[in-house]
Amino acid sequence: MSSLDFAVEIEPERLSTGETIYVASCTELDIPSQGATVEEARQNLVEALTLWLETASPHEIGEALSS
Repeated sequence: MSSLDFAVEIEPERLSTGETIYVASCTELDIPSQGATVEEARQNLVEALTLWLETASPHEIGEALSS
């Protein structure tokens, strides 16, 4: 199995309820996710990236990585 490295940003976001969530995003592929903690946001982003890479066509992946 090969591994890919992507830049990831994780930032806190305060909701209107006063609750704080963490928003994680992969900037190269424009794929976001979120979680109640930094670790949960990271894990959810890994899952979202994995699903996207498993279902995207080679053309879609190439397009996303070249933009």
